[in-house]
Order: sequence, then C-alpha cells, then structure tokens
Amino acid sequence: MRELPQGLTSPCNGDAIETEISENQLSRRAMLSGAGSLALLGLAGCSQTLDLSALQLDGGTTGSIRPIRPSISVDRNITSPAVMYASVTDGGFTLPEVPYLKVKPEFRRQIVVDPTGEQPGTIVVHSQERLLYLVQPGGDAIRYGVGIGKEGFRWSGRANIQYGKEWPTWTPPAEMIARKPELVKWQGGQPGGLENPLGARALYIYQNGQDTGYRIHGSPEWWSIGQAMSSGCVRLINQDIIDLYSRVSRKNPIVVV
Repeated sequence: MRELPQGLTSPCNGDAIETEISENQLSRRAMLSGAGSLALLGLAGCSQTLDLSALQLDGGTTGSIRPIRPSISVDRNITSPAVMYASVTDGGFTLPEVPYLKVKPEFRRQIVVDPTGEQPGTIVVHSQERLLYLVQPGGDAIRYGVGIGKEGFRWSGRANIQYGKEWPTWTPPAEMIARKPELVKWQGGQPGGLENPLGARALYIYQNGQDTGYRIHGSPEWWSIGQAMSSGCVRLINQDIIDLYSRVSRKNPIVVV
C-alpha cells in the first residue's frame, strides 16, 4: 500500500488524506451477497424520479421508484434494523447500538428497486432526499440514509472513489481552530476512534485525478442523518458506512446531485 500525499485538508471538517484502499482487500469485502431472510421496508416519501439531467444523463434511462418487487435480491447484510444497527466491535472499538426506532424508516439501510439508471457499482447521492444508492446488478440498489452539507458547503458532479481509510484521522483546518480554540489539541490530527468526526470509515472523492476535498464518511451522530448540517461531506451511520465500505473498491464511480 503506497503512501498518499500528506497535509491536504478537506472542507469535510478538515480530514486529512490517508491511505489508499487495498483493491484485493475490498474486492474480498465486496463479495458479501448470499442467502438469508430479510425484512424489507417501503419507500415512504420517495416516489419521484431522481433528476440526474444536470449531469447529462439520458432522461430515458432513469425510472420512477416503484414498490419493492417480491423477487428483489437477498443480501445477508440487509436484515432487520435490530440486527443491522446492533452494537458491533470493529478495529478494536465497540460501536454502540443505534436506536433505530428514532431513525426514519426511509433512512435505514435497505434494498430497493434502482431509481437511478446508473451502472452497477455506481454510488448516487441524492442530496435533496438525503439518500445514497449503491447500484446493484439486476435492477436493484442498496439505499442508505445520509446527512449532507449545509447550504453553500455542498458539492455535486461526477467523480470516483479514489481512496479509503478505516478509522481515519481527523485534522481540523486552521480556520476551524480559530473559531474553536479548544481544537488546537488536534491540529496534528485526532486519531480514529468513537468520538472522531469521520467515524469508522472514510471514502475519498476525486474528480479527473484531483482531490475534491469531499468525503463519504461515518458519524457517531446518528441523529444527524436526514439533516443538512455538515461542512460539505456525506455522512452515514457508522454501521452503514462499514457496510458501504465493504462493498466498494478503488475507482467506483460516484454521482452527487
């Protein structure tokens, strides 16, 4: 695993670029599909077609979100919320249970009919609806609830997932330290952990080979899912970012609208 450029900061609370995703490691993680029972949730509040026209997509390739098909694919990691959001030990840290009943059903991890028309493996973030889709083969998608950036801090466009980090270091930028002097203790970087703003995983977004400064990352603040309150990045519940991270590899395309 080669070293990455040092000292770059992000509008996503100043996280530093760290480590390239191991293709072999993630390709193994990506083979997670299997048989199992699942409790599928409806698509409340998301009946419209995703508007991707601004990104020069053929309008004929997108379709309205339809009720979940009885024959929808089965995935052993998409089960009941009580299982998906239970306490889990990962990387030496024990993530607490998420009180999923306080999370709106549409923001819980689930398999849905793909509304994007994108190729399998593509990540689509629909900022207005606070939803992230990972397109699957066969016309399905895995859907996660997300929190997004505040107005004026958002990014949109087409790019790729270039790097990833488990339990990433968070480095507050100088302007944030100026506003909150108590953060000076982390000017050299806050190690990964349960209180780290980047959560259990971070995926780094590059466009045309250049760092956009934006990330998809976990968050200990599960209550922020569905809100616009970050510094521009896309945040998921920690249990969800662990699941998403296990399914993607270097160069996965991403569309943010």
